[in-house]
Amino acid sequence: MRCDDQFAVIYALQSADRMVVEAFYAAPFHNELSTGPKDGMEKSYLELQKILTVMGKAGQYPVYKGSEAYLSDTITPVDSEAARDLVERAMATEGDTPLYVVAIGAITNVASAILMEPKIIEKIVVVWLGGHALHWPHTREFNLRQDLHASRIILDSGVPLVLVPCMGVSSHLLTTLSELRDYVRDKGTIGEYLYETYKNCSDDHLGYSRVIWDISTIAYLNNDSWTPSVLTHSPLLSEDCRWSVDPTRHFIRYVWSINRDGVFKDLFRKLTP
Repeated sequence: MRCDDQFAVIYALQSADRMVVEAFYAAPFHNELSTGPKDGMEKSYLELQKILTVMGKAGQYPVYKGSEAYLSDTITPVDSEAARDLVERAMATEGDTPLYVVAIGAITNVASAILMEPKIIEKIVVVWLGGHALHWPHTREFNLRQDLHASRIILDSGVPLVLVPCMGVSSHLLTTLSELRDYVRDKGTIGEYLYETYKNCSDDHLGYSRVIWDISTIAYLNNDSWTPSVLTHSPLLSEDCRWSVDPTRHFIRYVWSINRDGVFKDLFRKLTP
């Protein structure tokens, strides 16, 4: 986890008036902060435990380890505690209220669960921060490009999907160290943790701002008027990470804008101890 993941997890847990958090799944990632997807997943798992401890909620929510590798093709799932738990929770869902699955990283866990039990697409709604806006010249975005097989499964399976793009939409969620000093740092242990986490993301904060991408998905669930959306045909994803359109494909919900100020005001207010 870099920085924005922590904000999203805390935002979700502080939004009990709008959502009930059932479990957390650690997702794989591979960048300069990890030696590979397994190591990235392990680091995510430990950070989730740390966040719950900081919030005084250790042991109150189950945290499951996710995929240790990316998908090797579009038919073979990667077995993990997270994927198995998602299948179990989804299949136990009754009535007309679906289980919302919020994904703010590589979509491997969710895609694997769908491959394990395709019937869960009738039980869940996936809200995924993945790819760039459909008008962007490419979609070489970290969450999406890490596991192209998993990304294609989500886009092709027909699972109810809310796609929240990064560049062009969530990229508006910029904040600065000075803003966090004014409105977050004094919010008790949680505020100090988020402030220090953000501060440690850069050695130079002069004229520096950073996108807190992941809170866009939580904002959608909190108040969809902050994240206006439309129904559009699920895009096709090429090998070189570009979007293309096929008007015969199924529909997804596509978030095309975001109210930056409304989202941050809601987040800052909810951090009050």
